[in-house]
Amino acid sequence: MKFTVTEYLVINLDTEQWECRSCGSSLTGISRNYKFGTLVYNRDPREIHRPRLDVERYSYNYAPDPEWCRILEYYCPSCGTMIETEYTVPGHPPIMDIEFDVEALRARARELGQASTEERTDLPVPDPAQIFSHERQ
Repeated sequence: MKFTVTEYLVINLDTEQWECRSCGSSLTGISRNYKFGTLVYNRDPREIHRPRLDVERYSYNYAPDPEWCRILEYYCPSCGTMIETEYTVPGHPPIMDIEFDVEALRARARELGQASTEERTDLPVPDPAQIFSHERQ
């Protein structure tokens, strides 16, 4: 069974893989952060948030300082679809923003009695304590 997580991410419970929803390619195992299966573009924040004042005259110009802020863009390595963007400090590892208790998802899928090849976008969301794992591996 495939479970749509975001606009561009799918969890395949049969293969236990994160997949790109646009092209269907496998990114990485669902026990890992999906961002490790993507291409990463480490952007200078001044490319997005351009200085408002003359940088030659003013040290504070309303643009983020690249020594303190980076923009990471995550792309599918097969089709190039942008999957996620995050603001972080330089050198920080990718933030794990989605983590599932796979066994609870499987139990929920069995409860619903759905075919394993069907992609589901309408799974009811139970109590987060039942679905989301709060322990980091």
